[in-house]
Amino acid sequence: MEKLRVLIALGFKYLYRYRRRYGFFLAALVISFAVVTLITSLKDGMYENVYYTAQSHYAGDVIALASDSVYKNRMGKKEIDIILNAAEKAGINPKFTIKRTMYLSDGVVFFNGNAVQLKYLMGCDWKDEKPLMEKMNFTETPDFNFGNDSIILSHPTADQIGARMGDSVILEVNTVDGQKNTGVFIVKGIVQDSSIFGYFKAYIGRVSLNRLLGFKDDDCSSIGFFLDNPDTAEQKRLFLYAELSGKLQLAPLIKNRDEMNIARDEVFKGLKIFLYTLPVYLSEIADLLSAMNLITYFLYVMMLLIILFSAATTYRLLLHERTREMGIMRTIGFYGKDLRLILWVEMLGLGIVALAAGFILAVIISYIISLFSFSWFPSFEIFMKNGKLTALYLAKSTAINVASVFLILFLVTIFPSFRASRKNLPDLLAGEPL
Repeated sequence: MEKLRVLIALGFKYLYRYRRRYGFFLAALVISFAVVTLITSLKDGMYENVYYTAQSHYAGDVIALASDSVYKNRMGKKEIDIILNAAEKAGINPKFTIKRTMYLSDGVVFFNGNAVQLKYLMGCDWKDEKPLMEKMNFTETPDFNFGNDSIILSHPTADQIGARMGDSVILEVNTVDGQKNTGVFIVKGIVQDSSIFGYFKAYIGRVSLNRLLGFKDDDCSSIGFFLDNPDTAEQKRLFLYAELSGKLQLAPLIKNRDEMNIARDEVFKGLKIFLYTLPVYLSEIADLLSAMNLITYFLYVMMLLIILFSAATTYRLLLHERTREMGIMRTIGFYGKDLRLILWVEMLGLGIVALAAGFILAVIISYIISLFSFSWFPSFEIFMKNGKLTALYLAKSTAINVASVFLILFLVTIFPSFRASRKNLPDLLAGEPL
C-alpha cells in the first residue's frame, strides 16, 4: 500500500515537472473539451426551452384533447370523469392535472379603438395553473390572485393595442350558436412571449370563457397530465389509450403532425378524443433538432479527433525524451508495472486538470453568449429563454463527455506505456526510440 502511494505521488510529481512539455496538449485538451461541453449544453438548453414552452402551451406531457363535430373542442363532465378515472386505473400518477378550454383563431381583443385577432385564447383554472404561471416571464410581476374578470395578454398583443397592466379590455368570441359575445376583462398580467406559441395569445378563467362560448361551467377542451418523468409519457399514453378503449370514441394513436392533420380532417359524428404527447406536437421541431444534432455530432467528433491526435503526438514525443530516465528507474528497482502506473497517473492528473479548466471555460463562454439577445432571428424564440440562449449542464451529457475524453486518453496512453515499460534496459539507458 505504501508503495502504491509513493508511485501515485511520483506520477503527480512528474506531471508537475514536465508541465511545460504537456503545455500544448493541455491547451488543446482544455479548448476541445470546452467546445464539446458548450455544444452539448447549448443543445440540451435549447431542447429544454422548446419542451417547457410546448408543455406550458399545451398544458401537459400527456394530453387528452376533445374534438366535437358540433362544438369543435368541448367535452362535458361525463367525458371528463371517464378520462380521469381511466388515468387513475392506467397508473398515470401525474404531479398535477390541468383542464383547459381552448378557443382558436376567432377571438378578438379591443382596447382604446385598437383590435387584435388572437391566435390562441386559453381558458384556465387559475389555481391549478399557478405552477405554470409562476414560471412565465411577466413584464411586471403580478400578484397571481387572478379572478373571473382577469386576462393575461402576450406582450406583442398588449403592445399592438396599447394596453397596460390594470387596463380594461373587451374580448369578443363566437358562441356555439354562431353569435358574437363580448366580455370586459382587466389586464392582470403581460407575458414576455414572442414565440410561435405565444405571439398573439391570451389567458382568461376557464369558467369565464365557457360562459362566453355558451358552454357549461364544467366543460373543457383538454385534460393535461404533468409527469414526474416526461420520458415515460409515450408509455403512459399507451396505458391510458387501452383504458379508454370502448368507453369513448378515440382517434388512432398519432405519431407526428402529419398524422394529426389527417386525423383531424376525417369526418366523424359526436365527440372524439385525441391522445397526444408533446413529441407529437413537436415532431416538426424535432426534425429541425435532429438536423442540428448532425452538426453537433460532427463538431463533437472533430473535437475528439483533435484531442486524439494531439495527445498521441505529444505523448510519443514526451516518452521518447524520457527513455533514459525510465531506464534509470528500472535500474534502481522499479518494475515495468510501476512505470506504467506512474505514466497512467500522470495522464489521469492531466485529464482531471484539463477537464476542470475546460468546463469552467465552457461556463464562461456560455455566460457571455447568454448576454446577447437573439430575438432578431426569425422563429428562433422557441429555442430561447427570455430571448437568450441558455446552457443546460445535464449530468448524463457531462458524464458522456468526460467518459469520451478519458477513453481517448486511455487509448493514447495504454500502448506506448506498455512499450516503454517492456523495452530492454540497455536500450532505455542508451536512449533508443520507443
